[in-house]
Amino acid sequence: MRADSITLEGFRNYALSSCSFGGGVNVIVGDNAQGKTNLLEALYLGATGRSFRTRTDKELIGFDRDFALISLRGFSYERERKTEITLRRGGRRTMVSNGVKLKTAAELSESFSAVLFCPEDLGLIREGAAVRRKLMDGCLCQLWPRYAQCLSLFNRAYEQKTRILRDWEENPELLDLLPEYDVQMARYSAELIRYRGAYAKRLAEEARRIHAEFSTGEELGCTYRTVKTVTDTSADVETIYNQVLEHTRSHSQAERASGLCLSGAHKDDLEITVNGQDARAYASQGQCRTAALSLKLAEREIHFTRRGEYPILLLDDVLSELDPARQSFILNRVMGGQVFITCCEDAGLIAERTGGRIITVRAGAMEAQE
Repeated sequence: MRADSITLEGFRNYALSSCSFGGGVNVIVGDNAQGKTNLLEALYLGATGRSFRTRTDKELIGFDRDFALISLRGFSYERERKTEITLRRGGRRTMVSNGVKLKTAAELSESFSAVLFCPEDLGLIREGAAVRRKLMDGCLCQLWPRYAQCLSLFNRAYEQKTRILRDWEENPELLDLLPEYDVQMARYSAELIRYRGAYAKRLAEEARRIHAEFSTGEELGCTYRTVKTVTDTSADVETIYNQVLEHTRSHSQAERASGLCLSGAHKDDLEITVNGQDARAYASQGQCRTAALSLKLAEREIHFTRRGEYPILLLDDVLSELDPARQSFILNRVMGGQVFITCCEDAGLIAERTGGRIITVRAGAMEAQE
């Protein structure tokens, strides 16, 4: 899988600029605030339909523009690919792949997929459960369209139930609707839990192996945690559904008292350990960085196993705080697929070591060095 070229019009600080890419390592260089991360954001959006920096399309459109266009050309699964995403200020976006209009962002993954590491991902270890659920969701939505559909349905039911729990004291008749949403959330939770359980097991295996090489022997652990009544995440969906529903019903009074949904897949977490110790509480900054990178590289391997092609790997300022040995490990580990690395210095050295192409970004304009 590779992205051969991109055209950006009205996207962030890009007025109109196009650039071609190499099939291996692409080193994106430029001063701060020139658009390096914006380029990675556009590539990620083209593969997933999501920004990793904002939830609203209007923030992606240039200040003096009514629309933004991302046009991505490449090759994957033995086919030439062209994806176009048009974002409109005050209107709905459109997504087209090889001339066919797409209904959902999940369909973009049939053309391109991407794994991203950015400085914020250091929070994978230290922050709350939401960031680790996002890690699972990001990969699973790209690899299994049914998962993306189920997650969307779950989120809709969760929002509806939350409104009922928030407003029922003023409108007691809303309580009549709760049993239906309990069932919906339990049903969708069961599917999500089954996918997440299998994914977490695979992630733990890959991350443990990569981390042992990366950290010279430390052991990384990764364990999926869901509602306590679920005894086996690999059980059939109906069994998991009944177990989640049992948990929901046992928490019904507490939910009404607190006004919060206390049962469901939105409470899931990945427990990360280093040498058997809770990484969130005890890992050093260096250990957190190494663990987070290992999880992301493991995610890349899962993509490869599932699809037979490496996803596009996007590394935003990942090398700057690593020692030379770990830098070498990363550069050696990412060979074999297409990679985009942003940096402010040592671009020539990185390109020389990897045989990569340098792309210079200045004031929202891209230029590839042949």
